[in-house]
Amino acid sequence: MAGLGADNHPHGADRLCEAGDRVYSRAVRRGRVPRADAEPVPCLLELALLHPDPDDMDWLVPTAPQEVMTRLLRGVHDEVSASQRRVGAAVAAVERYAGLGPSVVPGAGEGTAIRVLDGLSRIQAAMDEATEACTTEVLTVQPGGIRPEHELTEGLHRALALRGRGVRMRDLYTHVARHGQGLLNYLELMGGSVQARTLDEVIDRLILFDRTVAFVPANADRTLALELRHPALVEYLVTVFERLWRLAIPLTAPLPDTGIEGISHREQSIAALLAEGHQDAVIAERLGISVRTCRAHIARLSETLGAASRTQLGVRIAQVGLDGPNAVPSITLPGQESRTVR
Repeated sequence: MAGLGADNHPHGADRLCEAGDRVYSRAVRRGRVPRADAEPVPCLLELALLHPDPDDMDWLVPTAPQEVMTRLLRGVHDEVSASQRRVGAAVAAVERYAGLGPSVVPGAGEGTAIRVLDGLSRIQAAMDEATEACTTEVLTVQPGGIRPEHELTEGLHRALALRGRGVRMRDLYTHVARHGQGLLNYLELMGGSVQARTLDEVIDRLILFDRTVAFVPANADRTLALELRHPALVEYLVTVFERLWRLAIPLTAPLPDTGIEGISHREQSIAALLAEGHQDAVIAERLGISVRTCRAHIARLSETLGAASRTQLGVRIAQVGLDGPNAVPSITLPGQESRTVR
């Protein structure tokens, strides 16, 4: 096997080489493959997709696809979280350095890398300008829960103008937004020009036009915004969007079943955030729900898992495997034998 290591197979489990895909697929279908079949593709052992059969070391058995998926999604989740932290640090650094010198009003010429837009009217004008110049694609991240009608209405003229020019649009929302009739009406009006997907939680609001200009909020009430045209920064934000998009679920598809009777997908997300130590208000904000709704879900989680206190609930969440993203839980409910739920 000399000379056939990772250098010859520079990929991860999400993009296997053609030979590796054939051998792993055969192993999944048959339950195992001869060790000799895997010699040309050592990447399968290096990526832990195959491992020796303890009953016969001349054979290799496959790692369950569900386990591979969980491992991959956890890695992507960690990458996206790190990306969010780096974007926040970059913006904070720009603000800090800008505050070191005297206040200078930059020129309004084209190509300004970062502009601060002060006031809703200035933000709307800049967005309208970017809309008129856009020719191919718009990417947006819309945090929070159910989109208010006024938010959907205020941007409708831009969306219709983009649709009229054949511009493709992709929107990311939280899962909670699925329950808003206004959003469903908007997507029906836009037809096939808009694709929408949802996640448990997303980053703060982001709008990207033609991968050349991005808009992000610069304060909590969104009366300040940053217009970003620096190619490296815009490209970085596009990468963050694409990774979130890959993790997201199409709005037309149902949310995955948790595999545990009495625990919804949202409650599984809440359990993971509780395991990270977040308070109710933080969890509610990240998932786009009210604190009251969040606490109602926590109460149902406690009842389902047989926890009499918050401390015991944390222990039970860890025991059943609900403490990580996209986990495949192993649960022992009161009065039942232990079982793995898939």
